[in-house]
Amino acid sequence: MQTFSQRVLTMALSIPPGRVTTYGRIAIAAGGGSMAAQSITTILGKAYDEGERGIPFHRIVYADGTAWISKVPKRRKERLALYKKEGIMLDKNDRVENFREVVMDFK
Repeated sequence: MQTFSQRVLTMALSIPPGRVTTYGRIAIAAGGGSMAAQSITTILGKAYDEGERGIPFHRIVYADGTAWISKVPKRRKERLALYKKEGIMLDKNDRVENFREVVMDFK
């Protein structure tokens, strides 16, 4: 049986290109409550540090569709390029423009 952290990683890895999901959707689908969403970045960061390099961090956004985009110019450019490559458009406030069409729920 997988732990909560293992289920979080499995869900994150299953987000296909061109789609996004939210921290909360991952947390709930992995069996946690609404507050568990706050632990998703920590769990995935630990998995990354332990060698899992395929985590699509850019495909996980906040509940309102806002993407985390670094203020560091080089990192910001890299992150925006990932969205562009996958056809995910962001508005001037870094929110996914067609959020309702591209957001993924786990069934």
